[in-house]
Amino acid sequence: MEVMNKILSESDAKNKRLEFPSRSLSAFPMPDGQNSVQFVAFDMQEQQWRLKVSIRNEGRYPKPWLKGEWHDYVHQKGLKKGDKVILTMDEEENGERIYRIRAERKHFGF
Repeated sequence: MEVMNKILSESDAKNKRLEFPSRSLSAFPMPDGQNSVQFVAFDMQEQQWRLKVSIRNEGRYPKPWLKGEWHDYVHQKGLKKGDKVILTMDEEENGERIYRIRAERKHFGF
């Protein structure tokens, strides 16, 4: 299941966090009273990335962010504004969730 498909903004690519789409929060059940959940996502080379989805505690909307090793992922993959990140989740028969992350570079002129 595709959790997120996002074209990176400049702040997503340069800061230590990515603005995470609210509609994708359902893929990350948060315990009551908590404002974040950690998970591991595997890239195409099966490298593990420890990531965290956080929501703010105040305000009308949750305004989720993806943090953790996000900045390291961006740096290693050489991502820039306009590149795309896709996060998927598969649920195993035992209920375990397996997350995968991949990047697609923006092609010049497209």
